[in-house]
Amino acid sequence: MIPIPTVTLNDGVAFPELGLGTYNLRGEEGIAAIVAAIDTGYRLLDTAVNYENEREVGEAVRRSPVDRDELIVTSKIPGRHHGFQQAIDSIRGSLGMLGLDRIDLQLIHWPNPSVGKYVETWRGMVEARERGLVRSIGVSNFTEAMLAELVDATGVTPAVNQVELHPYFPQSALRAFHAEHGIRTESWSPLARRSELLQEQLLQELAVVHDATPTQVVLRWHVQLGSTPIPKSAGPDRQRENADVFGFTLTDDQVEAISALERGRLWDGDPETHEEM
Repeated sequence: MIPIPTVTLNDGVAFPELGLGTYNLRGEEGIAAIVAAIDTGYRLLDTAVNYENEREVGEAVRRSPVDRDELIVTSKIPGRHHGFQQAIDSIRGSLGMLGLDRIDLQLIHWPNPSVGKYVETWRGMVEARERGLVRSIGVSNFTEAMLAELVDATGVTPAVNQVELHPYFPQSALRAFHAEHGIRTESWSPLARRSELLQEQLLQELAVVHDATPTQVVLRWHVQLGSTPIPKSAGPDRQRENADVFGFTLTDDQVEAISALERGRLWDGDPETHEEM
């Protein structure tokens, strides 16, 4: 088993420095893949209403011999469930699908700005936390201005903001805002899926230097930026490769060189259906 270190969120919860994305892991094969990841050492499991696999994640948690309190199960409220009571109802629905008595980290999947109810949704999540339905609350795909609006309106700072982040889109300004306000950055699409990122000469060369793979170099870059990547993998070998990034360290110059690969955002679809590859 690979031990994955933790950091402490602004609400005092220990949060893994690397987790498992579960998008598209469904059915018995999906359950088996998630159980295998837990066996490997993963303790952070990321799902969402829109992934339509909360049932599988909950079943994997039940099948695993790992104590429930060691696992951080994340789910997300979709845009169609925005509003104070709608958020609470959505969380209760997720709990029913998961078959669990709490969600460890609940996120707003995206701000849904055309509707403009993310502040009310956030208030509903604060209430759900007070009722013990969730432990930590955060957001996904929020900008600095939107984060500031939540804090100004409620006095409650999100514990996490899960955003697209990879060497082609390092999000330096947003990460700096997170660091200033005690918000943990979490990276979806940490390997810039469906791109040539892993073929970049720089990453190939650094992989040789560190006796690692290009994938491991990128995931280590995330860790050293202070972000928790959530790569998705159904295979135990790849799961192990993805998690085994805590035995080497990139130099500051190497981190900066990887960040200099920046090109911009790659994902141009619905942010609620992103994959964490």
